[in-house]
Amino acid sequence: MERDGPRPGPALVPAESYAAEAMAADMDPWIKFNTRNTPHAEFEAWLENNRPSQVNRYGASGGSNVGWIAVYGPSYCSNTGDVDGLQEDWERLLASGRPVSFATVRELALNHGVLSGKWLIHLDSGFKVDHAWEGIARTVVEGSIPVAKVSPRCPAPEDKHVICVYTHAFTDQDEVVRLEAAIRATGVKCPLSFKPDVYTYLGIYRNNRWKLCPTIYESKFDLESVPRRSHITNKVTGAEVT
Repeated sequence: MERDGPRPGPALVPAESYAAEAMAADMDPWIKFNTRNTPHAEFEAWLENNRPSQVNRYGASGGSNVGWIAVYGPSYCSNTGDVDGLQEDWERLLASGRPVSFATVRELALNHGVLSGKWLIHLDSGFKVDHAWEGIARTVVEGSIPVAKVSPRCPAPEDKHVICVYTHAFTDQDEVVRLEAAIRATGVKCPLSFKPDVYTYLGIYRNNRWKLCPTIYESKFDLESVPRRSHITNKVTGAEVT
């Protein structure tokens, strides 16, 4: 799972452990609602029956594991790019001994068309995650967000849920900002972070050996400003975007 938010405890978890956890979740069965082939009338019941706080990651009462709960909007188009070619070039880059930076990873992503990315929302289990997920899932079904997913409940009480809200191109800052606005419009006010999918495919998580920050934007909501608004910062350049 995308565990690049805060995690309690003094011990550092290596990036490889996060990558293995994410791969395991991706390979397990998903609970999906696809607006293109499922009647809209079934959405309310689906949403109620699959609240993330009530779905167990590792099954319950003999049930199967659940990797993610996902909603696909009417405009969703799957285009992951050439992931195999990306990973092959990544291995060649590492073998060459060249420095690894955001610029080199971005170049690989552009060369192989692996451009999608996601805003990450980390929330405690219970009402908070269920309420936030309901608003985002409805916005996906209405078409303002292309696709989103949420992690089910993990057995460890300190583990938070993560909601991933996707955009087509992490290289398009305007698109990243528009997606953040769509998320905020659902009522989400907690801090957000943005991660390119290329980082996920290459195993770049927290505590990685290249010392890359695993997210490239952060958004903080200002409750004291009038009108209330969020501030987005580019974590690569340090520049304030909004």
